[in-house]
Amino acid sequence: MKTKTVLVMLACLGLTFCASSQAKLARSREKDPQYQYNLGLFYLNGNSVDEAVKYLNKSLSLNPRHFLAWNALGLARSMKGDLQEAAAAFQKSLEVNPQFTEARNNLGTIYQELEFVDKAEQEFKRALEDPNYASRELPYYNLAHLYFLMDRIDEAYENVQRAIQIKKRLAMAHDLKGRILERRGDIGGAIDSYEEAVKLVPNEASFGFNLGAAYFKNGEFEKAREVLERISPLIKDQETKDKIKEYLDIIKGKQPSLP
Repeated sequence: MKTKTVLVMLACLGLTFCASSQAKLARSREKDPQYQYNLGLFYLNGNSVDEAVKYLNKSLSLNPRHFLAWNALGLARSMKGDLQEAAAAFQKSLEVNPQFTEARNNLGTIYQELEFVDKAEQEFKRALEDPNYASRELPYYNLAHLYFLMDRIDEAYENVQRAIQIKKRLAMAHDLKGRILERRGDIGGAIDSYEEAVKLVPNEASFGFNLGAAYFKNGEFEKAREVLERISPLIKDQETKDKIKEYLDIIKGKQPSLP
């Protein structure tokens, strides 16, 4: 009986100790900016943006010079469509750490969305000045996209090629290259690029639509039908759905009817 009593008492003491340790750990985490930042990233990666903003703000209240948290907050704000707030967060990240090139590239994308074209171009070019930036394909891609929208096609092509040279499996760069080549009137080259994008990311509806439309324009109607029918269930916006239906109706009309 005494043995059992001692064991029960030891178990209770263990539980008390564990509960005390857990409470101490919780208090420690509550005051740890890195832990709060990690929580923010967890929710950001899970698309729980409001929760991400809450924990990132908590991290920054504990350490206002946490430049990674400012950058993540900028991403969260951009996902919510709060572009001015996103720009301010990226600027703050760069104010704390001017060498953090990822925030500079992100700031450029926000400037582009805000139609501050000159500022966007400047940030992308400054990002490329950093020889140690591990994701140089991104500012090259962003510059190419910016120039494409500005109809500066030769510069767009030059930059998208550089993006692909750095990262051959960057599907969105192959898709953009296809759109650039279409603008140049090179439908065959555009198809090759679209095919590469679709090969890399088969379920990206926009890549499939661009490929199917290019097949249609090139008179390859059976290939166009196959691609457009495959991606049709993935399309969300009504305008693109209507365009796919238009293409498919035309293709159906071109096919000989059965006797």
